[in-house]
Amino acid sequence: MTRILMAVSAFALLFSAHLQAEVIHINNAQLQELLDQNIPLIDVRTPPEWKQTGVVEGSHLMMFFDEKGQADVGGWLDQFSAIVVDKEQPVVLICRSGNRTARIAHFLSEQLGYDKIYNVQLGIRDWIREGLPTVAPSEQ
Repeated sequence: MTRILMAVSAFALLFSAHLQAEVIHINNAQLQELLDQNIPLIDVRTPPEWKQTGVVEGSHLMMFFDEKGQADVGGWLDQFSAIVVDKEQPVVLICRSGNRTARIAHFLSEQLGYDKIYNVQLGIRDWIREGLPTVAPSEQ
């Protein structure tokens, strides 16, 4: 009986932690609403990508994967934690198409326990396709 109670308790603890952590895939209108609420936006693309397309005004430029697909996770998390000061604070991630940020969002949520990570599902390409404004990265 004790074993069953321990197993149920462990399952409930793991399940409740999973329910608290959340990745929310959003569109451009939802992104604008979050920006209007001053939720931080982190652009994880590479410097050449920022230069090529511009960036959403006010975004924090923090490359996660370099041009070779390598990541300096520790260095990135140091920068990230300077912007997102606690795990309950919501944050928005954007990349070119939403693929990189989906992976990063799930890592932050599932592995590190951040509660509310928003992923711009179709990335900066869709933002630009809709004619929404960007600025040069040097203007950040």
